[in-house]
Amino acid sequence: MMDAEPQRRSAWTIHGERTVDDTRRAKLSIADVELPDGTRFEQYVLRVPGAAMVIVLDGDERVLMMWRHRFVMNRWVWELPGGYLDPDEEPAVCAAREVEEETGWRPYELRKLLIFQPMVGTIDQENVVFLARGADFTGSVPDINESERVAWIPLDQVQRLIADGEIVGAGTVSGLLAVLLLQAKEEL
Repeated sequence: MMDAEPQRRSAWTIHGERTVDDTRRAKLSIADVELPDGTRFEQYVLRVPGAAMVIVLDGDERVLMMWRHRFVMNRWVWELPGGYLDPDEEPAVCAAREVEEETGWRPYELRKLLIFQPMVGTIDQENVVFLARGADFTGSVPDINESERVAWIPLDQVQRLIADGEIVGAGTVSGLLAVLLLQAKEEL
């Protein structure tokens, strides 16, 4: 039997959490927390189902991306295909399904690249980013609700697109920077 991890001096104490809103895609609550120095306050917490996305690279070192409108920011941006996991769905299954639904391409074997949380101070949502080396076009038309267009973007243009604010999503930026790091280390 494993002992529970000992309480650490800098851990926050949670006195309770009350739900403000609970929907299929998000649970918003307010947590009553206490800092190690005794300061007590309320903190909004958003719990969201996990998500998975894929960096599909073709033989010419181009990445499959979608140009889409994000109404919250009222901006058009490039993103990787991906989406929410269905209940009890494996991230790799979700990732492959989302690529095909959103782009019309079926990715080859997926390799887990990284796992991250987008905003650890407020949001609990595990995101898994996969890498696929290639894909087959299925002939299906991408969902108009998902993107304006689908394109293969040269990997050597990605850093500029991030700097120019055309790629801003946490998952897309994190995943692409991980791929650029692998490329720089000649491990891609």
